[in-house]
Amino acid sequence: MSKKHMKCLAGITVSTATALGLAAVPSAAAGPGHHVVRAGDSIQSAVDAADAGDTIVILPGTYRENVLVTKPGLTLLGTRGRTVIAPPATDGAKTTKTPKTAKTAKTAKTAKTAKATKATKAANACATGGNGICVIGTKGHTVDDVTIRSLTVSGFSGSGIWASWTDGLSVRKVTARSNGVWGIAQERSTRGEFRRNTATGNGDAGIFIANSVSEEGGATDTGGTVVLDNSVSKNRIGVTARRVRNLVIDGNTLTGNCSGVFVVGDESKPAAGAMRISGNRIVKNNKFCPATPRLSAIQGSGIVLTGSEATVVRSNVIRDNVGSTPLSGGVLLFKSFVGALNTDNTISNNLVQGNKPADLANGDTSGTGNTFVSNTCGTSVPAGMCAG
Repeated sequence: MSKKHMKCLAGITVSTATALGLAAVPSAAAGPGHHVVRAGDSIQSAVDAADAGDTIVILPGTYRENVLVTKPGLTLLGTRGRTVIAPPATDGAKTTKTPKTAKTAKTAKTAKTAKATKATKAANACATGGNGICVIGTKGHTVDDVTIRSLTVSGFSGSGIWASWTDGLSVRKVTARSNGVWGIAQERSTRGEFRRNTATGNGDAGIFIANSVSEEGGATDTGGTVVLDNSVSKNRIGVTARRVRNLVIDGNTLTGNCSGVFVVGDESKPAAGAMRISGNRIVKNNKFCPATPRLSAIQGSGIVLTGSEATVVRSNVIRDNVGSTPLSGGVLLFKSFVGALNTDNTISNNLVQGNKPADLANGDTSGTGNTFVSNTCGTSVPAGMCAG
């Protein structure tokens, strides 16, 4: 019997046992390659006990912990809307910085301390940033083909899901809400898939794709990462693509953010861009976000390109994004805050209406090769860029 069939049968067994209320299924395993975590159990313990390629079924409940994944091929599978991962009683971002805790961990020699599980130690690496679920590899050893599906990460001071040095990460049907920084974030990673998620009320971007958050440098190739069919609302920015290339942002609904989609480039080479932003519905992103040391205030921004090249923006519906900041408007080309120009971008066949101060705005007239073609809109700066 193939491994795929074995997993399928094991999944049926778990579902049947749950439906019948059978508590006899052990937490550690429910069949070859499957582990079951019940409310009150530790997800991290199941992750540590799993082999590469295993599936961890997380039954409904609220799990107050940080989870670190460093093994390839693991699947974390919850029950959408009923499996919730929330911060421990004391947020790890603060706990791990307390000198007393570190000293105690180093000096205590009691048997109880020595028996501290790998799960707790591993979770601390994720908890340092106050994150919910972390998938972490290294420069020479990426963590590949991890799947996170059908669960909620909520209330962390850092990010709901944080990934670094991964390849083929798949995040689907996840709700990331009310996290302090990003809802779902990936850096230094390739071929990610972020599909049919809900990201709402997060402190920065709902979905964040970057080259690196700790280093300056040119844009990196994401290998075809896709951000598809997500619902993103009430964040600072809906989707941020920061210093990356080769990315698709398609079919998402973005509303109630300060900005819908924000492409960030800089003066380093290669430039950000070579991406497609298409088929999105970007409506009423009119929340006000004050200025930061790196960025002016944002309100009423549909799609903003700064320091981007060869990006295609097409077939989007962009309506009623209204504000009075330098970044307000339906589709805006804006010279990067470090001086990088937009070049060779194409904005075409979009429905752009009711945005203020303008539906289309080229605020980067020093950039070259940027074209606005066949867009249905009412106002543009400079005038004459609307098809009707």
